[in-house]
Amino acid sequence: MIGTVELYTKGASVWVPDPDEVWVSAKLLQDYSPGDKNVLLQINDGREVLYPVASPAGLPPLGNPDILEGENDLTALSFLHEPAVLHNLRVRFLDYSSIYTYCGIVLVALNPYDQLPIYGEEVIDAYSGQDMADMEPHIFSVAEEAYRTMTREEKNQSIIISGESGAGKTVSAKFTMRYFAVVGGAAQQTSVEERVLASNPIMESFGNAKTTRNNNSSRFGKYIEIGFGRKGDIIGANMKTYLLEKSRVVFQSSQERNYHIFYQLCSSRNLPEMRVLQLDAAETFHYTNQGGRDSLQIPGTDDIMDLEHTRNALTILGVLPEQQMELFRILAAVLHLGNVHIQASGRGGDRSYIDREDRSLGVFSNLLGVERTQMAHWLCHHKLAVGGEMLVKPMSGQQALEARDALAKHVYGQLFMWTVTRLNSALRAQGQRPKAFIGVLDIYGFETFEKNSFEQFCINYANEKLQQQFNRHVFQLEQEEYVREELPWSRIEFSDNQPCIALIEGQLGVLDLLDEECRMPKGSEENWARKLYDQHQSNKPSPHFRKPRMSNSAFIILHFADMVQYECDGFLEKNRDTVFEEPINVLRASQSELVAELFQQAPAGGNLSLSAGKSSIPNGSLCSGPGKRAHREHKLTVSFQFRQSLQLLMEALNSTTPHYVRCIKPNDLKEPFVFDPKRAVQQLRACGVLETIRISAAGFPSRWTYAEFYSRYRVLLGGSGVRNQEQIQALCQLALPQLIPDPEQYCFGKTKVFFRAGQVALLERLRAERLRAAGVIIQSWVKGWLGRRRYHKTRWATLTIQRYTRGALARRLADMLRYTKAAVVIQKTYRMVAIRQMFLTIRKATVTIQAFTRGTLARRQHRLAVVERAAVLLQSAVRGWLARQAFRRVRAAVVLVQCCVRRKAARRELLRRKAEARSVEKFRELNKGMEVKLMQLQLRADHQARESEALRETLLAERKAHSNELSALRGALLKLENQLRTQLQTQQARPTSVASEKEMEERRKAEERAGQEILRLTQELQALQAERNSLRKEKEDLSARFLAQEKAQEKCAAQQDKTLTAELDEERRKYQGLLREFTRLEQRYDNLREMSMLTEHSRGHRRTDSNQSLVLDPPSPSVSLKLPCFPGPPTSPVTPPFSGCPVFPSDEEAKRVSVTSLTHERRTWPDVDSPMDRLIKNMGLVKDAAEKMTGEDLGHAYDAVRVANKFLEAQLRSQRSQEEADLEARRPHAELTSSDPSSADQQYLLELVEAREQEVCRMRRELKELRHTVTLRRLLALTGPELVQPPVDSSAPQAKEGTVTGLLECRKRDEAKLIKTLITDVRVDVGLSLPPGLAAKVLFLCVRQADGSGDKARARSLCAATVTAIKGALKKHCNDVDMTAMWLKNSCLLTDLLTQHSTRQEGILGTEDLVPLTTDLSDFIRALSDLCIQSYQQLLSVTESRLQPIIVPSMLESEMIPGLSASGVKLGGSRKRTGSDPRAGERGAGEAPSMAAVLRVLGALHMALSRQALPPTVTEQAFRQLTHLLSASALNSLLLRKDMCSWSRGLQIRYNVSLLEEWLRSRELQAGGAVALLEPLIQATQLLQVGKKTEADAQALVHSCNALSTQQIVKILTLYTPHSDLEERVTLNFIRVVQGLLKERSGNQAPQLLLDVRRVFPVTFPYLPPSPIRADQLDIPDSLKISFLRRT
Repeated sequence: MIGTVELYTKGASVWVPDPDEVWVSAKLLQDYSPGDKNVLLQINDGREVLYPVASPAGLPPLGNPDILEGENDLTALSFLHEPAVLHNLRVRFLDYSSIYTYCGIVLVALNPYDQLPIYGEEVIDAYSGQDMADMEPHIFSVAEEAYRTMTREEKNQSIIISGESGAGKTVSAKFTMRYFAVVGGAAQQTSVEERVLASNPIMESFGNAKTTRNNNSSRFGKYIEIGFGRKGDIIGANMKTYLLEKSRVVFQSSQERNYHIFYQLCSSRNLPEMRVLQLDAAETFHYTNQGGRDSLQIPGTDDIMDLEHTRNALTILGVLPEQQMELFRILAAVLHLGNVHIQASGRGGDRSYIDREDRSLGVFSNLLGVERTQMAHWLCHHKLAVGGEMLVKPMSGQQALEARDALAKHVYGQLFMWTVTRLNSALRAQGQRPKAFIGVLDIYGFETFEKNSFEQFCINYANEKLQQQFNRHVFQLEQEEYVREELPWSRIEFSDNQPCIALIEGQLGVLDLLDEECRMPKGSEENWARKLYDQHQSNKPSPHFRKPRMSNSAFIILHFADMVQYECDGFLEKNRDTVFEEPINVLRASQSELVAELFQQAPAGGNLSLSAGKSSIPNGSLCSGPGKRAHREHKLTVSFQFRQSLQLLMEALNSTTPHYVRCIKPNDLKEPFVFDPKRAVQQLRACGVLETIRISAAGFPSRWTYAEFYSRYRVLLGGSGVRNQEQIQALCQLALPQLIPDPEQYCFGKTKVFFRAGQVALLERLRAERLRAAGVIIQSWVKGWLGRRRYHKTRWATLTIQRYTRGALARRLADMLRYTKAAVVIQKTYRMVAIRQMFLTIRKATVTIQAFTRGTLARRQHRLAVVERAAVLLQSAVRGWLARQAFRRVRAAVVLVQCCVRRKAARRELLRRKAEARSVEKFRELNKGMEVKLMQLQLRADHQARESEALRETLLAERKAHSNELSALRGALLKLENQLRTQLQTQQARPTSVASEKEMEERRKAEERAGQEILRLTQELQALQAERNSLRKEKEDLSARFLAQEKAQEKCAAQQDKTLTAELDEERRKYQGLLREFTRLEQRYDNLREMSMLTEHSRGHRRTDSNQSLVLDPPSPSVSLKLPCFPGPPTSPVTPPFSGCPVFPSDEEAKRVSVTSLTHERRTWPDVDSPMDRLIKNMGLVKDAAEKMTGEDLGHAYDAVRVANKFLEAQLRSQRSQEEADLEARRPHAELTSSDPSSADQQYLLELVEAREQEVCRMRRELKELRHTVTLRRLLALTGPELVQPPVDSSAPQAKEGTVTGLLECRKRDEAKLIKTLITDVRVDVGLSLPPGLAAKVLFLCVRQADGSGDKARARSLCAATVTAIKGALKKHCNDVDMTAMWLKNSCLLTDLLTQHSTRQEGILGTEDLVPLTTDLSDFIRALSDLCIQSYQQLLSVTESRLQPIIVPSMLESEMIPGLSASGVKLGGSRKRTGSDPRAGERGAGEAPSMAAVLRVLGALHMALSRQALPPTVTEQAFRQLTHLLSASALNSLLLRKDMCSWSRGLQIRYNVSLLEEWLRSRELQAGGAVALLEPLIQATQLLQVGKKTEADAQALVHSCNALSTQQIVKILTLYTPHSDLEERVTLNFIRVVQGLLKERSGNQAPQLLLDVRRVFPVTFPYLPPSPIRADQLDIPDSLKISFLRRT
């Protein structure tokens, strides 16, 4: 591309050719003047060269401004040419690690040869619904553009992915289909999107292989049409394949492999199911070992796991395991066929044969189920028809080998076709026709090798057709843009490759001559080459055809991409694709159904629309026997098949809106992020990217809207007060001719102004000069202003100094006057204080004397009063004692009389007690077994007590002996001390007497012994002290160690607490996720049930009653396992039609299974009441649902235990009350007779009372043991028929229901009406006007009344109906936030009420006054808890659906600070497809979303939660989840949009986030962590605003951005784009410094670019015990119409 001559000035950047780097950058060292023959340049390495210039057209291409370096759209560059494109791709690939770049309508994708974290679901969510022009280049952006265009315009789309082998076409196609599967989830119950994705591993196994250029090269082309329904959901798919490389089945070059499926089978040969295939290692098979041992294994792949993935995919697509094994048998047979040894025989080797003992042939025949002898015969012979006769001709060894290989290729080709057909049948849309489709074309790119054959010729022919379609589409888009803008345009010339295509497919072209030669009986490659030379070089010379100089069996074709030489050898054989009919007939007679199906006779001529281009029977040549010559005349060659299928493909593409993806292979070494410019340029030329740029540059490549042009070049246009679009357009049209004199260099459109190449750079230079001149003027004014300001400052300082000096002198005089006055005041004050102090002292002394005098008088009066009161007290005490003596005498007489009367009554009571003792003995006989066991336990306890007593006595005896010994020792010590003291006294009494020698000797010995003893004791003391010191030291060490261990344990415990807390949150999140999945499956189940009910209704069946279906709906996964399925409504009592015999179901009823019941549940049927059932009813017990399984031992045992416990507890309670009453009656008699111990009757009465108390204790122990150890048989033996009749005990305690008042009674017939009125049919206005939780309170009072009255079945049925009705209400109001919040409040309140009064939760009762429920409602409490979670999730889902479309426009795009973003417009063009975006008008029609819209949605949710008075923790958790959604969505979009990464936009986003942060704080929602989740987004905006130049800036940046990952920080720095000349791009050196600092900080941190938008925080509902409620306290409005409830 040639720029304007005026731009070639000193310092300008240009590009010059280089043999190694293709293009290198250089700078002009002098200005260029027209006529100069040379230009002095300085290369980047410092060399200076002279560049020859013959004319201005030979000037080197100009470089783009630095501000455009790394632009994500190549068409936005100022200068469009090959070096600019190559440099931009290199910078983005190596410096920014960006593998995707736009080039107009083409997405250029470079293979990174590395795993990048840019394809997760969070990336899909970020691109979903976004404009292609707003996001960073990505394969998902192209897919989103195709998907949105299809849904908006209802027109079919296509994505054409092409490139060399190893460029990443297959991976790009896989990611495209994955994107469609996520954003267009299937609406049917079968997961169609899962099946579409499952086709990828199958096609890769059967159609991909390792080549020298790619480890997973697709050896076929495929076109997948993904069908979408009216709602944009995937409903089906269809796949077409092209030109399978069947020759790879029998031959592979060095370092290449066969298809992956063969190696997968060989690696899995040791699996049990694979042993029947009799496979061995891959190196033992001829068809898999030709590439060498080094190529058998691909690094980084696991063939066994790949086969497992393939089998799973086949299962998903509906291929049964038996069919899979048949498939593997055929593949294994192909491998064994390659090992069949064919030996030559006869004269000159004109015959061949196969050994009868050939193992490979036997295995091949067994696997395919064919006759071994027939196959061996026809592999070495074939039939010929001569003169109407059939002859069998033997084949030579080479011919037999070729026939064997042809058969192998044919079998694999047919199997590949069958696989594709089966995939299409599994992916076909069911029930409805697709409204539109998106086609994904994964086809081979232009190929050229050292030796090019028939496959390369067909591939390059297909690329010629695709390039022609691409050129015409690009040209059409350019012309449509000009017509839309009403530009006067002339036809743009572009290189049309129609002559090359005519050379290949035209009349007498290469393909026609090839087919003609194939029809010749003795056609050869030499004859075909001669015809080509004569036709296209001699008769009608073609500029695209050449003959090689050194070969007569090759030809050269000049393709659009390169010149390719094709070798004629093998063209005819591959085009014929011949296989003999005799082996095919043998395979048709196979015992395997799949083999026979593969080789069924197809109609003559085949099917032109078949996918596989090189199929054999319908698509290739078939050598027939006699009577089938007509078939030989109508056979179809491979080239003809391929031409027809290619024509159909082009028609399909032309009927759609195409989107192009060009995959580029950056290097041939498969090294990650290594860029080879030679290979890149070669592929850019071959894939048409440069042609797109050339077509764009031939017209007006630079296009600006009038508003953008005016905003950028306002300094050149002038004009003030311009306000509307018409004025801007008029000003541009008036001023632009003065700037660019040549009118051919620009053109005015309706909405844009167009410039030719280089004109934008010229305008930039004029703008820079104008700004420079304006800068000089501004500098002069600023310098003058600074000088004047300096003078004024100096003058003001002088005046200020003078003023302050005069003021200081005046202040000094004033201070002296103040000091004199102050001295006078101080003297006066001192004299006054002294006189006042003297007065206060005198007054204090006077007051003290008066106080002491008055105190003395008061104490004297007090003593007189005390003496008088003491005398009065003595008199009253004496009189009282006399009165009490008289009372005691009278009371003793009365008591004596009462004792006489009561003695007679006690004797009568004794007789009655004896009778009762005999009744106790009878009860003891009934419980004989228990008594025996209790006796054994008592004996064991007595034995242990005796042992304990013996041990205690032994211990006491030893203690006593020890104390006696200690006393004896102490006595001896005292005796010795007394003796010694006596001797000393005697010696003192006789001092003059001389002791005898004996006494002296004894004394000396005693002293010696005492000294030795003292020495020994001293040593022991020292030893003990040393030991004590060591023990003390050891104690200190142990204490220190213990403290250290304690600290370590505390630290470990804290870590374990954190781990357990994290695990608990994870488990809670998983459980809530499963609950969400259960809700989704339940909705799917309801849809299926409705469909089935509609189907049954259409067939004449009657529908089930609505009430019955309402009750039978399982409320939750926990409850559904416990609710039984009855033929009728389970809430009604089940009664048999006859009382004497049970009711059994009919055969039809027994076989019928309800759609609402689980597969493992069995129906239960009513039966007659057994004696145990009657006993349970008489005892007032209600059996649970699980206890009604008649005939189950567990149910009987549980019933029996409950009955026995209830009966024994009643008896014990009655007997205990009677005993306590008798004991109270006997106690007065015992007190009266206690004074007479000789009375035998009174003593017997006391013993009898003690015996009764012991009997009560024993009965308690028996009852406690009975509750834990009784079995079914013992219980039935003990409680026999006597227990059937309930005991009549008038003294039994009354039911607790009588003590609970303030309830509501709902009769059985009004239950459905209550649920319908209170839940199902409540209107929105009525529901929101009710007090919070009113429905839950009413229902709880009804449940409690039913439980208190003993009707447990009604209580459980009411709970079940409540759960089901609330579920229905949530589904009915699935999009209403207020109603969902209301049912969330009622569910939480009802859960808390039931939990508070549950018998199993007695530990958490609020007060002791609460009466617990007797009905076990734990399963319903669990169901209500799940319902709370479901309501919470629905509440968030509704809010998220309202927030999702407005998050990015509100938080990123809205301008809450007006005029900030208009300060500068970035240089460059737009990357929209063709001019104006059709969605721009739609967006402009309505009001742009702002933060007010987000706050309105959040405010609606907060108001709904506040209106229902939900706990603050629930509100905080809800807004924490929503804040994460807002922050993650905004940050993900920011990381993928280059236009958002600027200083001004960062300031706008920070302001928007501050509004949200302030809103959350104003409602006190920061405690739940909602504000903390905004920190990553806040730090990202701060990162856009801080300085990014020095190393100190880098350290501050890393320190402040601690909530962002390394990848996120580097991504933002990479995307940072200046929007004005005042900003600078972030340098690569600064980014590398930041990466080094982040590497030290991150450590082992997992790479994370985008946040997980779908992350769900687990919710916890706090248990808040409600206050007691009563019916008379409820304010029930009349609008509810529940007056049928009765207050109790």
